[in-house]
Amino acid sequence: MNKILLTVLLVLALVLIGYNTTVLDFEKPFEGESLVALICIIASLCAIILLLIFTAARKIQKKIDEES
Repeated sequence: MNKILLTVLLVLALVLIGYNTTVLDFEKPFEGESLVALICIIASLCAIILLLIFTAARKIQKKIDEES
């Protein structure tokens, strides 16, 4: 996965978090559309974490390959 695609995916996840934060009703976060927005925010955070783990794993793999 190249850096451009990784950056696009990270930005897209951040945009989704921003949009869903505007939809979220903080008084009733577990009802109706607020629940969907909350689930989408959590899913976007998970996607960001997975992409960052993938980036770290790729850097580690490069260092291992350089040492060999």
